[in-house]
Amino acid sequence: MDPNHRVPAQAGWCAQQAEAQAGADAINRRRVLRVSAGLGLALTLPGWAAAACPAFLDHDLQKLHSSDKVNLCKAFSGRPLLIVNTASHCGFTPQFKGLEALHRRFATRGLTVVGFASDDFNQEANTEAKAAEVCFVNFGVTFTMVAPSHVKGAQANPVFRELNARAGAPQWNFNKYLVSADGASVQRFGSSVAPESGQLQVAIETLLK
Repeated sequence: MDPNHRVPAQAGWCAQQAEAQAGADAINRRRVLRVSAGLGLALTLPGWAAAACPAFLDHDLQKLHSSDKVNLCKAFSGRPLLIVNTASHCGFTPQFKGLEALHRRFATRGLTVVGFASDDFNQEANTEAKAAEVCFVNFGVTFTMVAPSHVKGAQANPVFRELNARAGAPQWNFNKYLVSADGASVQRFGSSVAPESGQLQVAIETLLK
């Protein structure tokens, strides 16, 4: 028997296997989260499945003192968030330092801190340039900061409108809202709960388990 008569069948089988592997590789690549622009890290979610992003985070928001916008769904899909209403001239403004420390400590485990500047309590800087100087220069903030907007009342931005409905509106600057990756859970921590407090850190650890 001529052994060469099997070659076409073997070649066809190899081609099918290569095609199947390429398809599997493409699926796996789509399951990998985008590289975090701020930290340069590629993170994957447990089970290779990204949680569906809640609709209230799916808005284009102006970044602080920038022409760029950020969509929290597109930028941080599948990641739990710690959302904070901030101000530059508040007794709690030094919490920026602790928030940055939280951001750096938990970023590799998926948590992202996002600050929403606001003058709702009349303590934000007069210009975005000054507000940016306070957080980025004075306190070394590297996490995303959103340009000043309302965080309470009928004029609240869409993110805080939902947070307020779920967990209560902020009564002062530096309220912290811990949001699960799928948006199902929202926990609020008041201004007096410092970023380094055990209460907040235990909540973060529990969410990240």
